[in-house]
Amino acid sequence: MAALLEVRGLRAGFDTDTGYIEVLDGVSFELAAGETLGLVGESGCGKSVSALSVMNLLPQPAGKITAGSIGFQNRDLVTLPKEEFHDVRGNRISMIFQEPMTALNPVHRVGNQIIEAVKLHEPNLSSAIARRRALEMLERVGIPAPDQRLKEYPHQLSGGMRQRVMIAMALTMQPDLLIADEPTTALDVTIQAQILDLLREMQRESGMAILFITHDLGVIAELCDRVTVMYAGCVVEQATVTQLFSTPRHPYTQGLLRSIPRLDATPKQPLTTIPGTVPALIDMPAGCRFRNRCLNAEDDCELRSPDLIHAAGRQIACHHPVAEVMP
Repeated sequence: MAALLEVRGLRAGFDTDTGYIEVLDGVSFELAAGETLGLVGESGCGKSVSALSVMNLLPQPAGKITAGSIGFQNRDLVTLPKEEFHDVRGNRISMIFQEPMTALNPVHRVGNQIIEAVKLHEPNLSSAIARRRALEMLERVGIPAPDQRLKEYPHQLSGGMRQRVMIAMALTMQPDLLIADEPTTALDVTIQAQILDLLREMQRESGMAILFITHDLGVIAELCDRVTVMYAGCVVEQATVTQLFSTPRHPYTQGLLRSIPRLDATPKQPLTTIPGTVPALIDMPAGCRFRNRCLNAEDDCELRSPDLIHAAGRQIACHHPVAEVMP
């Protein structure tokens, strides 16, 4: 299947008071139309920076892409002129941001914000038609009394409703790709389930692809077709959901899965953790970035960084991969 989004060798980082810090080190992944790709890893591994790079929303002037390509519908978004990117962002690619309370403008009514998004891409549309479309989107995402909600401010809505408003805004233009950056964070499990069901339903209706960023491996198992695991700015493993959860091959992926609490575990036992800490971006170790926490590390892991290679129907960046059969 041809890729809708194809990220190759992406390098990006930020200028700081102590110099340039590289956050993404050759990140590569792809996503087909109608597919859901999960992006997982610890905080600070580069998930959100990858998404912001695709959207050309890295904070300026500090953020920059220094190498690589982002292919989307036969165009490289890295070199795409700014005026042409306005046709892509919010139109063909939309994003649900982590915090709806901060992503929504607190001093503008919800309806005006959705209408603004519509008219930005269709300036000739009348205000009445744009308002009708905003109302329809609020109805489609399951917000009760949508006509009343259009007139309200973000602080008047619950967290689940604000997240639904963000989804409505992102899907108003029927994008080909939706980037969802931890859209269920801080929501209770009932609302989280409703949001995931909503995304699945909207995907079935429109055939859009979803890049889903989360820490929750349970959500990944439920929603995604394939998974990309990131660590310290690098991709360490890519596989189908079935492969990843049944036989993870990278030691980091194995550590993540072992750390999930299990109902059949012996009561009152300490949770399994990955030893050590993630290295600082400004002081990355030589060779494999995971070697100081890896139970399989050997001398050659310090000499060179592993390449992301195809192995057993998946991609993995490890000098000594070992398949672990998960219970």
